[in-house]
Amino acid sequence: MNSNPLPSSFEDNPQFREETGLQKFRRRLKEEPLIPLGCAATSYALYRAYRSMKAGDSVEMNRMFRARIYAQFFTLVAVVAGGMYFKAERQQRREFEQMVEERKSQEKRDAWLRELEIRDKEDKDWRERHAAMEAAAKQAGQKPAPKPVPEQDAARSAIEQSEEKSIGVFDAVMELLSRRN
Repeated sequence: MNSNPLPSSFEDNPQFREETGLQKFRRRLKEEPLIPLGCAATSYALYRAYRSMKAGDSVEMNRMFRARIYAQFFTLVAVVAGGMYFKAERQQRREFEQMVEERKSQEKRDAWLRELEIRDKEDKDWRERHAAMEAAAKQAGQKPAPKPVPEQDAARSAIEQSEEKSIGVFDAVMELLSRRN
């Protein structure tokens, strides 16, 4: 049998990732730099208002609260204007991402089908070889050879055979070890 991992593990494959969160953040920052600028201005105005309140300067505090409102308005206008300006580009990006996602899912499906075909072919080849061995044994007049046991079932097979023969566990383990050598 093929020892390659199952194709269901493709989710961890970096080939199937398009854009990380940091890359998306950087791209969006480059697309609309006014929004973070407005957020920073709002935060700075709040910080200055807080310091003025601690210092007891009510005139400066009121001025900074007004500046905060203006900064928030600027940010809101930047969001709306950027949304209108980049609407067509976002639609194109969304369509592109859908096409990329469809391509990825098709590639994953194709890889999964190839893997299933390979495993099916290996299974058919094994069955044909086993059937040929049984046919040859019947023609020779011998008892058919026991079916080969996969390695993971070897221990269970040895114990089952030991139960049939009424021998102990130690003998079953010794038989198992002798099969491996």
